[in-house]
Amino acid sequence: MMEYKGYLGRVEYDDEAGIFHGEVINLRDVITFQGETVQELRTAFQESVDDYLAFCAERGEAPERPYSGTFTIRVPPELHRDAALLAKLRNKSLNSWVAELLTEAAARTNAAPPRATNGFRPSTAPGQVGEAEAEYTVTSENKP
Repeated sequence: MMEYKGYLGRVEYDDEAGIFHGEVINLRDVITFQGETVQELRTAFQESVDDYLAFCAERGEAPERPYSGTFTIRVPPELHRDAALLAKLRNKSLNSWVAELLTEAAARTNAAPPRATNGFRPSTAPGQVGEAEAEYTVTSENKP
């Protein structure tokens, strides 16, 4: 993983072509780069990000931000209810409590290899949302 100005690049090596190639992974816009050495790859990554930012400036458009601090998740109504009640019992907003749990989970994930979670199993297949599921937005603002 590479990082430059908040943009993250994922790199793969093509053994057949003998070249590294990568893409910025935290945007919807497509930014790619390649190089034959690590230094060439790093330079190409930074130049690609800079070119993207310059292109946006020329067009008078704001570049896409890697992360806005807001995302929407869908959970079964029972989990939504339980989470809201647990947050309330802790005198926190649902948003603050979920942000706290995500922070703790991210710290554990970075410190240890992935493993099974607390046993929660989604009621639908990955990527699908059932009609009876709740949806709410989590933001980086931790308002009580």
